[in-house]
Amino acid sequence: MRKQLICVLLAIGLMPAMAQKDKDHNFEVAKNMEVFTAIYKNLDMMYVDTLNAGEVIGNGINAMLRSLDPYTEYYPENKVKELDRMLTGKYAGVGALIRYNQQLKRVVVDEPYENMPAAEAGLKKGDIILSIDDSTMADKDVAYVSSRLRGEPGTSFILKVKRPSTGKTMRMKVTRRSIQLPYLPYYGLQENGVGYINLNAFTVNSARDVRRAFLDMRRQGMKGLVLDLRNNGGGSLQEAVDIVNMFVPKGIVLVQTRGKMTRVNKDYKTTVEPIDTLMPIVVLVNGNTASSSEITAGSLQDLDRAVVLGTRTYGKGLVQMPMDLPYNGQMKLTTSKYYIPSGRCIQAINYRHARGGYTEHVPDSLTKVFHTVGGREVRDGGGIKPDVELKPDSLPNIAYYLAGARDSNEVLLNYEIDYLAAHPTIAPAKTFALSDADYEEFKRRVLKSNFKYDRETEKYLKDLVKLAKFEGYYEDAKPEFEALEKKLQHNVAKDLDYNKEAIRHIIESDLVAAYYYQGGAIQNGLRYDKQMKEAVRLIETPEDYRKILSGKK
Repeated sequence: MRKQLICVLLAIGLMPAMAQKDKDHNFEVAKNMEVFTAIYKNLDMMYVDTLNAGEVIGNGINAMLRSLDPYTEYYPENKVKELDRMLTGKYAGVGALIRYNQQLKRVVVDEPYENMPAAEAGLKKGDIILSIDDSTMADKDVAYVSSRLRGEPGTSFILKVKRPSTGKTMRMKVTRRSIQLPYLPYYGLQENGVGYINLNAFTVNSARDVRRAFLDMRRQGMKGLVLDLRNNGGGSLQEAVDIVNMFVPKGIVLVQTRGKMTRVNKDYKTTVEPIDTLMPIVVLVNGNTASSSEITAGSLQDLDRAVVLGTRTYGKGLVQMPMDLPYNGQMKLTTSKYYIPSGRCIQAINYRHARGGYTEHVPDSLTKVFHTVGGREVRDGGGIKPDVELKPDSLPNIAYYLAGARDSNEVLLNYEIDYLAAHPTIAPAKTFALSDADYEEFKRRVLKSNFKYDRETEKYLKDLVKLAKFEGYYEDAKPEFEALEKKLQHNVAKDLDYNKEAIRHIIESDLVAAYYYQGGAIQNGLRYDKQMKEAVRLIETPEDYRKILSGKK
């Protein structure tokens, strides 16, 4: 009784302090809102130039939001469609990737999507976009052309393009329709009996289609599953819960969202019986695996249901919801954090925009330890740390310049366009490979084009020379520096030979995508994907797979 009395007295004592704190906070809010309004009124009335209210106040709003986390954003009426597209993964257009051709200084078609208006109209990789209706696209950038290709579903326009392989100019009528970006571009049972599902977004019906893919492969005799979430930026939280529910029992709390307001606090449970709780699963992740992808990978890891393989994930543990604003604007507002089965939040500890901390992966010494259901240690503090850390092969610098549109000669694109024109068909996506003779032809073109690129070794050497001169060591080591500089001179032919496999894989991927779309390119690339190979090895080696999930060294 005495303890209860003391507790009551303490609570009564705290109430005036809490009330005072709320009062002070409300006063600060009112004061600063009044100051902001007064500043703008004076600017509008007395500033030397006429103000654009939408721009000036919009800048103020955006500056305010930038002091928070990187996901809270304001969308005025003219940009609300961007938010809708982000939330749904849908837009109305022609369904094609476009890019800027550095050589032609024009926007060209890069990759039409399968079964979409662009592909159905016959557009091909490299087609130069000349005009849309009567509006020329000369001297326009990608953003401008993209905005003209998009529009209301059902509306049509006349597209004029030039096909570089033939030199012909073509006019075609294209009708826009709702485009659903391919969220499950490929799945298939590999020759070793391991199933593979590539999921690149958590949009409506993605869980349904993952389920169908799994059941289809299981009927074919699948003995293990690789779920590829690399470069999957997330999406619907519920879809992630539904996918995990396929592999873990009913009644488990997978995600808890917790925020300031009670109405945003929610527990997401598995609600149906699973379709498989025993088949070995490996989840592939990387630094672009974020949000709902991290919920999926982290939940399967926390429940010891799958081995996570790859590199540390992005680290987005914040939840947003759209809110309506006056005059048809909207705001995407961070309302809560989410916690996965072990109780951890994988958001980086310091996530405020102003500090740049949201991309920070803090050292393990500053994180908190949690445990999986089997007792393995896992940590919070920024992303999911894989059970098996394995980096992909890095892209050579010469390949980056060839593939990244940094080459003003566009030698790679031109080679691929000519290859497509000369080969009406190619081998199936799974087996297609560029021949040595084809690669030699590509090499010949690169050398003839006088291709140039910045070599990292030369950059580092120049920096080292500057430092040596600054510290007074250069003159003594001058002969060695000059000898090294000669050895590091550009030798493009040698670099093309040394990096042959990496460059050939890029060409193969581009060509296969042109014939078999995104799914074909993924299927072709699995042949030399070392993370995929390690995932398959784990599934085929049950003792290693079980050892990882048991936490035994």
